Amino acid sequence: MGSSKKIVPRERREFSADFKAEAVRMVAERRVAGVSLTQIGRALDVRPDRLRARGEANGTGTLHPGETPEPQVRRLRREVATRQRVRGGRVESW
Repeated sequence: MGSSKKIVPRERREFSADFKAEAVRMVAERRVAGVSLTQIGRALDVRPDRLRARGEANGTGTLHPGETPEPQVRRLRREVATRQRVRGGRVESW
């Protein structure tokens, strides 16, 4: 019934500022080329959610494949406007 395998927690790793900056640059370049965050994360041995969080912390956010920052801003503004219309103009946290 029970498995005899023990799950060993992964040791917390520390990444240098250079590694983080290179990871953000790599995400920006490869996302434009259509590579998923999962694939990039596997290449760097970093979870995709950590890459997303690092990009957001650096102000780059996560671009859709082929999207540059200007179209991203327009797309996000449209999404916000649509959500506000759906909620009858009320601003709620989501």
